Amino acid sequence: MMKSLNLQQFFQATNPAKTLFVDNIEQDQKYYIDFSSVRGGQIIDELKDNIALWSPDEATCQLFTGHIGCGKSTELLRLKEQLEAEDFHVVYFESSQDLEMGDVDVGDILLAIACRITKSLDRLQLDKSKKMQSLLQGAAKLLQTEVEISGEWITPVGKISASTNGQVSLDMGIAQISAKAKASPESRSKLRDYLEPRTNSILEAINSELIEPAIAKLKQHGKRGLVVIVDSLDKLHNSRKQGQSPQHEYLFVQRGEQLRSLHCHLIYTMPLGLRFSNHFATLTQRFINEPKVLPMVPVTKRNRTECVEGMSLLKEMILARAFPNLDRAERIDKIPEIFDSKETLDRLCKISGGHVRNILRLLNDSLKKQRGLPISRNTLESVMQGYRNGLVLAVDDREWVLLRQVAQHQKVSGDDGYETLIRSLFVYEYCDDQGPWFEVNPLLAEAKELQA
Repeated sequence: MMKSLNLQQFFQATNPAKTLFVDNIEQDQKYYIDFSSVRGGQIIDELKDNIALWSPDEATCQLFTGHIGCGKSTELLRLKEQLEAEDFHVVYFESSQDLEMGDVDVGDILLAIACRITKSLDRLQLDKSKKMQSLLQGAAKLLQTEVEISGEWITPVGKISASTNGQVSLDMGIAQISAKAKASPESRSKLRDYLEPRTNSILEAINSELIEPAIAKLKQHGKRGLVVIVDSLDKLHNSRKQGQSPQHEYLFVQRGEQLRSLHCHLIYTMPLGLRFSNHFATLTQRFINEPKVLPMVPVTKRNRTECVEGMSLLKEMILARAFPNLDRAERIDKIPEIFDSKETLDRLCKISGGHVRNILRLLNDSLKKQRGLPISRNTLESVMQGYRNGLVLAVDDREWVLLRQVAQHQKVSGDDGYETLIRSLFVYEYCDDQGPWFEVNPLLAEAKELQA
C-alpha cells in the first residue's frame, strides 16, 4: 500500500522562493513542467539556437524578460544545462547577489561579470591581467581597502593566500571591492566616480586579458565558447539616477552598447516594463534583437473561455510537487489527498492567473493556514482574500481607471501608468499564435473597486 502524502515534504516542495535546478537537479527534473506549448513557443530553444546553431563563434547578446516570478530563472538554468550539453562553458549568476539593485551602473555590472568569469575559470591558468590589476588597485586605494591583486592579498582581518597565477586573487579583489561598494552608498559613489571615466578601459581589459584568452584556452579543452548569463537584472528598482532617466532605461537604453560589448555570448534579464517604454525602439537598436518574453501560463484564452491545456499543466505542476514519483494518471487520482474537491484545485489555478510563483505562494500559505491536508475551499478563499486586500491597498485612483481599460480591451500602451501596472503585477501578459494580450491579475479582477 502506498504511503500517504508527507505534509512537510510537500510544503518544502511548494516553497515559492526555491528555483528549480539549483540544488537537486535529479529531483527538480521530476518537479519541472514544460509550459512552452501554451506560452507562445520554445523561447529557451530560440535563445540556445542563436548561440549554438547560428553564431557559435561570434559574440551574441540577447535580452530575456517576463513578469517577476514567472519562472525565468528556472528556464535560464535549463538553458545553461542545454548549452553545456552543446560543449559551451556557461557562467550563470544572479546579479542581485553582487549588486545593490537600487543603485547600479554599467561599471558595477562589468566588474561583477569579470569576477564571476574569473572565479569560474580559475583552473585554466590564465596569464595575469595587468590592466585589471591596475584598475582594481586604484579602486582599492580610493576605497581605503587593503587589496593586493597578485601573490596574496591582505584584509583588515588577516592574509588569504592566492594561486600563483593571480587569478584567484583577482576574483577575490573584485569581490571585496564590490562587497564594500554594495554595503555603502558613499563607497559606491566613490567607486563610480573612479570607474565611470574608465569604462572603455575596463571593457578593453576584460576582453583582451580575460575573455579572449579564456575562450582560446576553453577551445583547447574541447569547448565551443563562453556564455555568460546575468540573471535578476529584471529586479532593478525603478529609481532615477540624479539628472538621468529611470535606472532600467539608463542601463539598457543609454548604456546598452557598452553592456553588449563584451566578446562572449551574453544573456541579460531585463525589467518587463521596458517593453512599454517610449525608448523601446532605441533599445532594440542597441541590442539588435528584440527581447525574448516569457509570458504567463494562460488559464483563459483571448476570448475568455477556459484554456484547458494551460489549466491542465498548472494542475500537473502542483501534483508533481506532491507526487514526483507517480505518473500523470496516478497523480490525478491523488487530488483528494491535497484538496477537499477538484473544484478547489481549479479555483487555485484560475485565481493565480498562471503566475507560477504566485500559485505556489497561495498553495504554500494555504498549507500553513490549514495545518494539514486536504486544503479546504474556505482556507483557500481566506488566503486569497488576504492577498487581494494587500493588492487593493497599493492601487491608486488613476490605476483603477487603467485597470478597467485593460479589463475591457486586453491591451496596454506605452503610458507610464501601464508600465507601473506591469511592474506591480496588477496586469499579466499572455501570448498565443496571434501575439500578446493582457488581463488584470485575477485577484484584483474580483475586487469590488474594479467590479464597480
